[in-house]
Amino acid sequence: MKNIPNLFTLLNLVFGCIAIIFILQPGESIMNFNGEDWKVYLPEKVQWGAFFIFMAAVVDFLDGFVARIMKADSEMGKQLDSLADVVSFGVAPGMIMYQMLRLSYAYEPDGLDTPFYVLLPALLLPAATAWRLARFNIDPGQKYGFKGVPAPAGGLVIASIPMIALYNYFGVQEFLLNKWVLYVIIGLVSYLMVSTLPLMGLKFTNYSLKQNWPKFLLAGVGLVTAILFQWMAVPVIFILYILLSLLTQNKTA
Repeated sequence: MKNIPNLFTLLNLVFGCIAIIFILQPGESIMNFNGEDWKVYLPEKVQWGAFFIFMAAVVDFLDGFVARIMKADSEMGKQLDSLADVVSFGVAPGMIMYQMLRLSYAYEPDGLDTPFYVLLPALLLPAATAWRLARFNIDPGQKYGFKGVPAPAGGLVIASIPMIALYNYFGVQEFLLNKWVLYVIIGLVSYLMVSTLPLMGLKFTNYSLKQNWPKFLLAGVGLVTAILFQWMAVPVIFILYILLSLLTQNKTA
């Protein structure tokens, strides 16, 4: 029974691996020539990869929840969780940005001959995720709060990008397929993960409105934006989470 939470953790890892498989498979149609204009399509399988990253996040939440309910916390479970998170929220999102950069360069003349090294910045994401998780494992001061953006949060933001581009909310597809925008996103998310910014934990120790108003506000805004904007809600919630954390954590630090 004590290994049931670990099985959830392994399912997180499996979903991360499935995500990578989908992301690295070529899409049925990368680009379509129409007259003198090139139209670049996001491969369908990248979106499936993003979907499985979100599934990994759901399971990642459940393994901790199940461990607390069953009182089955263990050192092995802690290490296993970090190993799974590196794959699901580090390597898989890194591969998404690798593919997004390829698509971005495909707009340019001779885009299919893009040199390999210009895509390597995407690997900053798995490197930053591994660093973030290793530091978390040896830092006892992150029980009720975080230093730097949690790996699942960073991974989910990256996973939302191809979904936002696919549905072209507010006409942002062209913006998100700009290589410089992608480089900035990679650098910013990687920095936020390895930084020591004081960010609030999302676990409730009590349900006092006075003590937990930032969490209630985040949950409320998250629900409303998810209903109104679907995938666009992910970066909105992410930005609000950081702003609320900086506002409240700095006052209590």
